[in-house]
Amino acid sequence: MFVNRIEDFKGNNTLIHFEKVGVTRHRTRILGNVSFDIRPGEKAGLTGPSGSGKSTLLNALMGIFPVNEGRIIFADKVVSSDSIREIRRSVAYIAQEPMLGAETVRDSILLPYGFRVNRAQKPGETRIREMLTQVGLAGDMLDRRVINISGGEKQRVAIARALLLGKKVFLCDEITSALDAESRDIVLGIFQNPAFTMLSVSHDEKWLSACDRRLTVAGGTVTEES
Repeated sequence: MFVNRIEDFKGNNTLIHFEKVGVTRHRTRILGNVSFDIRPGEKAGLTGPSGSGKSTLLNALMGIFPVNEGRIIFADKVVSSDSIREIRRSVAYIAQEPMLGAETVRDSILLPYGFRVNRAQKPGETRIREMLTQVGLAGDMLDRRVINISGGEKQRVAIARALLLGKKVFLCDEITSALDAESRDIVLGIFQNPAFTMLSVSHDEKWLSACDRRLTVAGGTVTEES
């Protein structure tokens, strides 16, 4: 199964490959001639001015925005309408304002297990509470309504849900924006796991400093700091 092939990508293999990628939205060229690689286990931070196309890169990889030029390859699969379902099963996209999709925190965490492909992985109550603790949340918040929790709590619920699903590749969009310093450090610690590959958008200097690489998005293209 494709989702398990990520485990075969090690060392200097390329897991994510942007090849001369261009994206045009509403007749405006946002990105052009973007090329870079991400290897398994790398943590790369995208930085640059607001509106420069950082989030567009993540959305293009997830197949949300179509690529008008070049191609994106994930685990040897070109991102396309034929491959995107499998790719999305392998990747966790953590948005700045996550949509949790359910009324309570418990229902939100269990939502993916309503799909047949995930049913065998459904975690028990103890495991769920342990994961919430790992991301710095109290286990007793499971019955709280999603509309009553903060933006930072929503981000950490989304992270806990992805970890429970066994995700190893994370696309993170300003996920520290609503976190206090203590919560940010907890999340940073989680993503230092060498088994995790991460491409993240951030203006947080501490977050970017913790990344292996820093990529600057400006003028419609991407450059890497040496």
